[in-house]
Amino acid sequence: MKNHQNSNNELQFERFTRLDRILHILMIVSFISLALTGMTLKFSYTKWAAILSKLLGGFESAGYIHRFAAVIMFSVFIIHIIDLTRLKRKKYGTWKALLFGPNTMLPTKKDLQDFAGSLKWFLGFGERPLYGRWTYWEKFDYFAVFWGIAVIGSTGLTLWFPEIFTLFFPGWLLNVTTIIHSDEALLATGFIFTVHFFNTHLRPEKFPMDIVIFTGRMPIEEFKRDKPAEYQEIVEKGELEKYLVPNYPPIVIRTIRFFAWVALSIGFSIIVWIIYAMIYAYQ
Repeated sequence: MKNHQNSNNELQFERFTRLDRILHILMIVSFISLALTGMTLKFSYTKWAAILSKLLGGFESAGYIHRFAAVIMFSVFIIHIIDLTRLKRKKYGTWKALLFGPNTMLPTKKDLQDFAGSLKWFLGFGERPLYGRWTYWEKFDYFAVFWGIAVIGSTGLTLWFPEIFTLFFPGWLLNVTTIIHSDEALLATGFIFTVHFFNTHLRPEKFPMDIVIFTGRMPIEEFKRDKPAEYQEIVEKGELEKYLVPNYPPIVIRTIRFFAWVALSIGFSIIVWIIYAMIYAYQ
């Protein structure tokens, strides 16, 4: 299959804004930092955690890194909510139009139909569904962040500022939040570095890497294949031209790929370390 991302002379479809890309990069850096430091503490009895903690400057330094990364994650989330408010005011006018319009991120009946259609397609009993702007797995990944901020973020704050929270809640709540924070973080780490990585990068049509979220743009043929319903809608409206932008220079693409490969490598390494700890050294 032709590698469209390496073609530098064609116009491409702009899928994500610059702010979207920056926020995603910051989220990647913060999440990997949180996963590295958090899993090092959770599995501190393993040799790999001890080695990693030394590289990070010790468990105390890992704690500082963890909290700084948490601030970045909270900031990314808040900026995204502010950007949604701006988008509502500028493009949609009302929250109803944003949340329940054709490009909604909320689950819809079509997502359920696409999920069933995808299962049939995987098993060879049907055609590939005509996905729109957002697929059901993209929506799931999107709202996983909201869940993570609500559950992991809130419990993390209670552990960060126990003196404040115990003014209003009983002390035993800290024991509960410790368990929730630890186990939910383990679940999130496992999900992101396996399911999300597969959905994004390891699917046959994307393997070995999809850099759309970093460049913000994708070849027209790839857009037509991946999002046929959205492509058809834009073409019928005669608006395709206004979304077309030139591809980035090769040096930019190589830099993006280097960053992405580093992130993927760290993520897969964390999964291997976790599996090792769970099988051979779990306490």
